[in-house]
Amino acid sequence: MEKEYYHILGITRTASAADIKKAYRQLAMKFHPDRNPGDSEAEEKFKAATEAYEVLGDENKRQIYDRYGIEGLKNSGYRGPGNFEDIFSSFGDIFGDLFGFGNGTGQHAKGPVPGADLRYDLNISFMEAAHGVEKEVEITRPDTCWTCEGSGLRPGHQPKVCPTCQGHGKVIRSQGFFRVSSTCPHCHGQGEIISDPCVDCNGEGLVNKKKKLSLKIPAGVDTGARMRLQGEGQGGRKGGNPGDLYVIMHVEPHEFFEREENNIYCQIPLTITQAALGCKLDVPSIHGQETLDIPAGTQTGEIFTVKKAGVPSLRGSGKGDMFISVKVTTPTQLSKRQKELLAEFEELEKEKEHSAGENFLKKLFQRAS
Repeated sequence: MEKEYYHILGITRTASAADIKKAYRQLAMKFHPDRNPGDSEAEEKFKAATEAYEVLGDENKRQIYDRYGIEGLKNSGYRGPGNFEDIFSSFGDIFGDLFGFGNGTGQHAKGPVPGADLRYDLNISFMEAAHGVEKEVEITRPDTCWTCEGSGLRPGHQPKVCPTCQGHGKVIRSQGFFRVSSTCPHCHGQGEIISDPCVDCNGEGLVNKKKKLSLKIPAGVDTGARMRLQGEGQGGRKGGNPGDLYVIMHVEPHEFFEREENNIYCQIPLTITQAALGCKLDVPSIHGQETLDIPAGTQTGEIFTVKKAGVPSLRGSGKGDMFISVKVTTPTQLSKRQKELLAEFEELEKEKEHSAGENFLKKLFQRAS
């Protein structure tokens, strides 16, 4: 069954970021394992609340979830918080913010440290988004140091045991009736310190490196769409895998076309004679030229539809439509002959209106008598 994250946190879909955080704080404080030792039910509730907060507390993930549900999150690259240990590892900073102390798993990161995911914002034109495009971009990212291979140590040297936590990565302190563990402030949970740092990365294990990437952007993307490039994020340390790179699309507006989902909207002008007499009119579309049959008597605001002349669906379910509204324009500069013809037309209209008015009054009197 699909999880309902709003229900898990006990909030509505219109909840603000502050409301989401408050709801999570209350549940996390209630079901945190440090306060419920050995209680598997509390552990499961804590895990569910944390997963819900990970999604709803992130604006991009929340938008995807609201629109497409959990399947949409999976398609965008979200893998979930994973197992219980992963949850503690991923949310250590949130726990510190909520409670003022780190998680109580007693684990520290002496092993491989995976790289963080990175974000790259890419501007593309309206037509590039509609038809797809290949782009080459150059990014500068923190990559695994080639000298120390991400260890942060000068080659030939070893780390030393942290004197503050004695290699545990955690320090214990009393907080009211509770004894809570928090990440060691000296070694930041590593359990060890680097006294002989690598000269190339200054002990960080990472160095900035430029890289060119080729992006194949599919037709139909819109602003906010994300591409996930696996392994192209920040480099790992101590043998950890690199993170992923998320490319966020920003589509520039078009001077003539507007887009709503997969449909295209535009407005074209018609002369008085084209609108009154009707005509065949060639109009532009994002796929080329289309021919419209304008019937006689067309009025400003009327909308014509061209089927399948919109943007292709990212899901491969065809194309949207094109909706064209018309605006009848009044000429501002007329020749003498044009004025004479329009004056003659006006006289004919007056006779027509007078005749119609007489017929209307005649019928009205007949009904009244």
